[in-house]
Amino acid sequence: MTRNSAAAVDADKSIGVPSLNRALFALCALNFFMADVQAGVGPFLGVFLQRHGWQTGPIGTVMTVGGIAGMIATIPAGAFIDQTRKKRLLVIVAATCTISASILLLTSQSVAVVTVSQLATAVAGAVIGPLMTGITLGIVRQKGFNAQVGRNQAWNHAGNMVGAGLSGWLGWRFGLSAIFCLEVVFGLFAMSAVLLIPERSIDHRAARGLGDEQAHDDGRAEGLKSFLRHRPLLVLAVCLCFFHLGNAAMLPLYGMAVVSAGKGNPAMFTALTVVVAQAVMIVVSLLAMRFIRERGHWIVLLLSFAALPLRGLVAGSFIQNWGVWPVQILDGIGAGLQSVAVPGLVARLLNGTGRINVGQGVVMTAQGIGASLSPALGGWLAEDLGYPFAFYTLGCFAVVSLGLWIVSASAVRSAGHVPA
Repeated sequence: MTRNSAAAVDADKSIGVPSLNRALFALCALNFFMADVQAGVGPFLGVFLQRHGWQTGPIGTVMTVGGIAGMIATIPAGAFIDQTRKKRLLVIVAATCTISASILLLTSQSVAVVTVSQLATAVAGAVIGPLMTGITLGIVRQKGFNAQVGRNQAWNHAGNMVGAGLSGWLGWRFGLSAIFCLEVVFGLFAMSAVLLIPERSIDHRAARGLGDEQAHDDGRAEGLKSFLRHRPLLVLAVCLCFFHLGNAAMLPLYGMAVVSAGKGNPAMFTALTVVVAQAVMIVVSLLAMRFIRERGHWIVLLLSFAALPLRGLVAGSFIQNWGVWPVQILDGIGAGLQSVAVPGLVARLLNGTGRINVGQGVVMTAQGIGASLSPALGGWLAEDLGYPFAFYTLGCFAVVSLGLWIVSASAVRSAGHVPA
């Protein structure tokens, strides 16, 4: 048993080692299968709709509609997750929404149906993020959280990589519609995995950020207005907003750029864009655990913000089949670092407030604002001014994140510091 697992056992003597180990194994499996569920059909949606006569502008717009819905849902979802003891049931509900969205897309590609499917996928995705944080924190507590998040993300990226690889092969062999069927299968496995987590292994007070000394009094959770005065959290949210404004559209847009130029098979190339990035993220997320422990969250996030301008430059300069390697390696570095550092920093900043999952929702809302606007912005820029100009413009937004993050270094570092 690992040191972090032992720490979790010490935090709650009522949980036996076999029960804890089963919970951690099931949690890793859940992250693996939930990866495909949380993303929906993701970058495959663009090429799928292109094949059915959609243009880049409308494709970006319908993605933006879904992003806005997810953005609106994140803070209420986080507040509900802080309160509820039915976290496993919520995972099943979220998976069901995404499965239903995939089936809808197979039946019709009309504007109304595609919009509804994106709304369902976005709301489910908004719930899944805080859910994974809450369940993980409830099992391993604050002391083991950073390390377990790194493992979670490694399994999550592995799930994305395997799902994308299978999607590419199925799309090439049987057509793009087979990709939607695969997502249904992943969703069913995710439901099975969450049911393997013993209910008693989740400490729901720890899951919301209330320590042992606060366990007797749920009323000690801070009010929601306290987030407006939490400068480090707001700085993090704004930086992530600008980062995702530039980053979110790049993957689907690069796939469409290469495919529309006749330089790649729609299913296989789009799958390759995901596989390359996720393979890098597996390694980066595991390394991020050690890097955070030695250097802290601030420097890790600084590196993640710095990857985007370079990615935009490369994507705009090399719209070629081989360009997927440098473009998606940079994506893997940026997103892989953030996947571990962001939830870890939020959990540390809000430890003891009883509002950790609301805090995750606040940050996800900021990410959602940027991510929801990005596809529409990138899509219309590409349609009116060309793909290279779109990539260069999107890459510039990270400069704002870099500048604000550097200026706010002392405040973030001091707020997130916990003595060893």
